Amino acid sequence: MKQVLVFAGSNSNKSINKKLAIYASTFIKDLKIKILDLNDFELPIFSEQHQTDFGVPENATAFLSNIKHSEGIILSLAEHNGAYTAAFKNLFDWMSVKDSKLWSNIPMLLLATSPGTRGGKSVLEIAKSRFPYMGGNIIDTFSLPLFSDNFKENKIINSDLNEVLKLKVKSLESFLTK
Repeated sequence: MKQVLVFAGSNSNKSINKKLAIYASTFIKDLKIKILDLNDFELPIFSEQHQTDFGVPENATAFLSNIKHSEGIILSLAEHNGAYTAAFKNLFDWMSVKDSKLWSNIPMLLLATSPGTRGGKSVLEIAKSRFPYMGGNIIDTFSLPLFSDNFKENKIINSDLNEVLKLKVKSLESFLTK
């Protein structure tokens, strides 16, 4: 059975993006889901000197292996100051040392949410412009604004937004099962 890798670009134990990514994965019925947590892949801060002295850390290689062994990705990007979180950017940099096309053309659904009205749209724009250079095959994106107003009891309570997310997830699933 094909596997979809689900994770958030955040190392927060209370990550709203992890909640969104996991929720999105509940709409997938015909594929295996594997959920990862960046906290399980702690890494030193990327530097060429560290790489020269010690090589690429095993956790970066292990995370990249999870990507390579999946047929689809649901990634919800947290936004810090309009860009990726430091934890995600660090992982991204380490993995790119091993493989500059690290996303391997694997179909991906990019998500983002935030407490604000833009719902992480800035980080989604960065990813949409950068990921294709790194082998990203972005099927679609979804932004959930005003997380605490629209997400309660582990689900999106705004029916219009919920339906949009459901359609985007089903689009990814259809792409993977055709």
